[in-house]
Amino acid sequence: MLISAAASAPAPPSRPTPWVATETAFGRWLDGVKAEAVGRGVRPITVDRAFTGLTINARVIELDRRQPEFTSTFWRYFDSAVSETRVANGRAMVARHRPLLARVSRETGVPAEVLVAFWGIETNYGGNTGGFNVIEALATLAHDGRRGAFFRDQLITALEILDEGHISPAAMQGSWAGAMGQMQFMPTTFRDHAVDGSGDGRKDIWTSLPDAFASAGAFLSRLGWRAGEGWGRQVRLPAGYDYALSGLGHWQPLATWAAMGVTRADGGPLRVEDGRTAALVLPAGYRGPAFLVTDNFRVIMRWNNASVYALAVGHLSDRVAGRGPLIGVFDRDQMPLRHSDVEAMQGLLNRLGYEAGPPDGRVGPNTRAAIKRFQAARGLPADGYADPVLLDRLRRAAAGQEPF
Repeated sequence: MLISAAASAPAPPSRPTPWVATETAFGRWLDGVKAEAVGRGVRPITVDRAFTGLTINARVIELDRRQPEFTSTFWRYFDSAVSETRVANGRAMVARHRPLLARVSRETGVPAEVLVAFWGIETNYGGNTGGFNVIEALATLAHDGRRGAFFRDQLITALEILDEGHISPAAMQGSWAGAMGQMQFMPTTFRDHAVDGSGDGRKDIWTSLPDAFASAGAFLSRLGWRAGEGWGRQVRLPAGYDYALSGLGHWQPLATWAAMGVTRADGGPLRVEDGRTAALVLPAGYRGPAFLVTDNFRVIMRWNNASVYALAVGHLSDRVAGRGPLIGVFDRDQMPLRHSDVEAMQGLLNRLGYEAGPPDGRVGPNTRAAIKRFQAARGLPADGYADPVLLDRLRRAAAGQEPF
């Protein structure tokens, strides 16, 4: 066997590796967190127990910094979130926990099927609550610095939860981002909304379903859930509908939507309730399903600020309650956009004068409004939907290759 000169030469004096240096800095940083936590009333012994053996979790940093190459299409997310298996399991869970769910519904005004839908979407009915140590994950994210202030506050709040005796450090498991328990509460959400539904003096959203359901119901109630009002419904639009009147920026009375010719998805008349307003959501563009959504839809979005998430929760709750699937035949094989495609789209919209805002690879309200203006100016259905066809149109417009 050949031995290289480098291998046979005397080893240079040992120097700290970057990882050791980072761990040393992490330890000093934890000392500062401990001082702040103690200043907020957490007992030193609690912090010491939580921080014993704590290290930076490289996997957490990797997941935080990872950006998927492709955006998910509506259908890819929706069909997975509201699969027939999840619907069947949700109905079984309602039957299994009916007395408990009925009690929480009476106390909070949130229907049993809605509570179960959140449970199903968040953790697949408790089957996937996350395998990360919450203290370690939050400490890693707070120290990493990208959203340091937010996660430092979450970390100290998690220490307060431990200090109050609701859970042990080892049992405080959750997602890589620190969301915890059956309903995936962040520590500050736990602090502000968790409830002792079992009456044992602890708020255990990890293993106690009475606590988890009561906490979810209390959270939704405090966010403004309106008892007796649904989240929305699938609808059918009249021929020649102006798709520019879609999106969460256009709220109108239900009577106005009915007068415009909007009906239930099965063609029946809308049930018009005095004082109720709704907005039209087109999650897959004008070729996909249409939904009129209510104020409770906005409450769901305050839990998770994504319309596709709110639609999934709403539709799953309908299916769990015994209602049928969406009405209509839709093209579910839509092509996703890369994040770089969305950035290019935003840049092209800006170049053409439609002010989509700084390119960030996310299709938010400003981008959708810019797309609508571009579509309307060219006589296209102004649904604000971003897809590869639209990107191609924008490229051709920027290159002066109109009309289409």
